[in-house]
Amino acid sequence: MDWKLELVFVPVSDVDRAKDFYVNKVGFNADFDERPMPGIRFVQLTPPGSACSICFGEGLTDAPAGSAPSLQMVVSDIQAAHAQLKANGVDVSDVDVQDWGHFVYFADPDGNKWAVQFIPGRPNG
Repeated sequence: MDWKLELVFVPVSDVDRAKDFYVNKVGFNADFDERPMPGIRFVQLTPPGSACSICFGEGLTDAPAGSAPSLQMVVSDIQAAHAQLKANGVDVSDVDVQDWGHFVYFADPDGNKWAVQFIPGRPNG
C-alpha cells in the first residue's frame, strides 16, 4: 500500500494576498478556491509537477500566520528556478551550493519559509 502526502496547510493572514503570491510570483497552479459553507474558504494550490498541494483559507486552522514549518520543493534546474522567482519579484536568496544539493530560499508575505533544492545527479531533481 502506498501512503502519499497530498496536502499541507500553510497558515496565512490574508488569503487573497497569499494566493496572488503563490500563483503569480512563485508559479503554483490554482486548483480550487471555494466557500463550501459559511465561515469557510478553502484554497488549494499545487507546484507544477507536484503530487502534493498546499492549502490555506478562512476557518481552516488555528495556527498563527507564518508558522508553517520550513517547506521544501525539489527542482531539476536551480538556476532556472532562481531566475524565475527573482524575475517575478520574489525576495529569493542567492544559490547556496552544498555537497548534498544546491538551494535557494524565500518566504511568503507572512514569513512561511521555503527551500528549493536541486540534487546533482538525480534525474529531474
